[in-house]
Amino acid sequence: MLRLPALWLGLGTLLCLPHSPAGRPSTQRLSKGVDWLTRYGYLPPPDPMQARLQTEEGLHDAVRMMQKFAGLQETGILDDRTLAMMDQPRCSLPDIIGTSELMRRRKRYAHSGSVWPVKELTWSVRSYPQASGLPRDHVRTLLFYALQAWANASALSFREAPGAGADILVQFSRSFHEDGYPFDGPGSTLAHAFFPGEHPISGDTHFDDEETWIYDPQATQQGGGTDLFAVAVHEFGHALGLAHSSTKGSIMMPYYQGPVGLPHLYQLPPDDALGIQTLYGRRQLHPGEDSPARPIPTQPRIPDLPPHRPTQQPRPPAPDRCQAHFDAIANIRGEVFFFKKKHFWRMQPARNLVSLEPAQTQRFWMGLPPDLGAIDAVYERSNDSKIIFFIGQHFWVFTDTRVDPGSPRPITDLGLPEGVTVEAAFVWGHNGKTYLFESSHYWRFDDRAGNVEPGYPRSVTLWKGVPAGLDDIISWNDGSTYFFKGTQYWRFLGGSVEAESGYPRSAPQDWMYCPGSPTASPAPGPRGGSREPGGGQCLCSGALPGPLPAFLTWALALAWALR
Repeated sequence: MLRLPALWLGLGTLLCLPHSPAGRPSTQRLSKGVDWLTRYGYLPPPDPMQARLQTEEGLHDAVRMMQKFAGLQETGILDDRTLAMMDQPRCSLPDIIGTSELMRRRKRYAHSGSVWPVKELTWSVRSYPQASGLPRDHVRTLLFYALQAWANASALSFREAPGAGADILVQFSRSFHEDGYPFDGPGSTLAHAFFPGEHPISGDTHFDDEETWIYDPQATQQGGGTDLFAVAVHEFGHALGLAHSSTKGSIMMPYYQGPVGLPHLYQLPPDDALGIQTLYGRRQLHPGEDSPARPIPTQPRIPDLPPHRPTQQPRPPAPDRCQAHFDAIANIRGEVFFFKKKHFWRMQPARNLVSLEPAQTQRFWMGLPPDLGAIDAVYERSNDSKIIFFIGQHFWVFTDTRVDPGSPRPITDLGLPEGVTVEAAFVWGHNGKTYLFESSHYWRFDDRAGNVEPGYPRSVTLWKGVPAGLDDIISWNDGSTYFFKGTQYWRFLGGSVEAESGYPRSAPQDWMYCPGSPTASPAPGPRGGSREPGGGQCLCSGALPGPLPAFLTWALALAWALR
């Protein structure tokens, strides 16, 4: 599946978007709208080096394109109806792949540019939904008929072949599931599929197991769950090489449209049938046939309605990034993660926010406590790249996104006094040592030796220019160190222990790209004096951190912007 990265946009430009005097969206909704347009391909990734990231005309055209695709009135205004459509459950594949050729083409259907070299394909179910009331045999039956819908309209045929070698592998997964595109829980994105190709994952189709999957062909309205058959037909269209369609009624429209009727009687809409036929040809009819054959007795029996169709769970409320006051901030694999309550934002090395909407921390790092309220501090160890989470009087050790056995452990295992709560932690790039802060004191910790160094704690006042009770601290890729508290931050150049002049500055404006007077991120200046606070000794004797391993294929590559 081709995915486009969701990168940040400047709200100063966004506020120039045409709008009606009545019902103007809030700043937060405007942010969400632009994030959505970028995530699904209507806006290109902006150049982070440009102060004005998008033009008024470009934003206007993107909204019009989205409205045309969704069948809305093409006003170019991010009005309530347009924003409501953006809230609809949908496929996580972008609508526009590459450029805006969609609005120029005369054909209604769209191809992905890839196709299977054979017309007899195999499929298999790798895992089944755990939270749904659908039995396994019902799931297999619905998937069979979803594929059969495409076979009836084309020269394709499908054969179930259990095992990992099938062309199309189906699985129901939650959150991060090792394909780089984690799911986001109930609502929003429902499923995704990978286009045909030679990669092992090509054709694979994944469904979010946290959705309430149902089979109810007689349903007349949404709200009681998500119809598995309808979504499967759509996703299998991607697995066969079709992109999204803007034609009203097409099964390949990106938005979930509810149940589509009895699976064994279902026929593709004309636009979708024409699209699949241009890729694989028409099915040859037997003498006397004038339409695709109906199911024969050996095909699976249509299941009865499942007895249990629970209602969907609401999405937990997300914090506002523009209020700052982050619980923890960390440089992990060269990217900055801003944690607040149960969510986080992620900034790439080029200072692009992956999404303006936050992701849920527990959907990314597996093994944090289920009753998580907030994270106190996070840092990446310099000696082995393990990720350490501090919560209360304990700490958790993670290898990438999986918790290590033995976690959590008491904070006293690090040599800290009993009762200490680590409120900020960072590895100082100047000497490779870890610094742990609580209120007005800090300790220097040697990750290689596994102990707090003698002569600590020391006073935070030795770091000149910053207050006590910091939210967190990071060493950034520009060689500087950044201290955060509330809505402000301070920068220390290189190994300097004195804040640079001109600080504090606004963290929401400079890091979260929130509204306000435009502020360009200051370029790194010459490195300051390299003396440790209060120590007087040269820091050059400290061991420098070794090279970090290659970047992970982090699960939030998109947007898929999780919430």
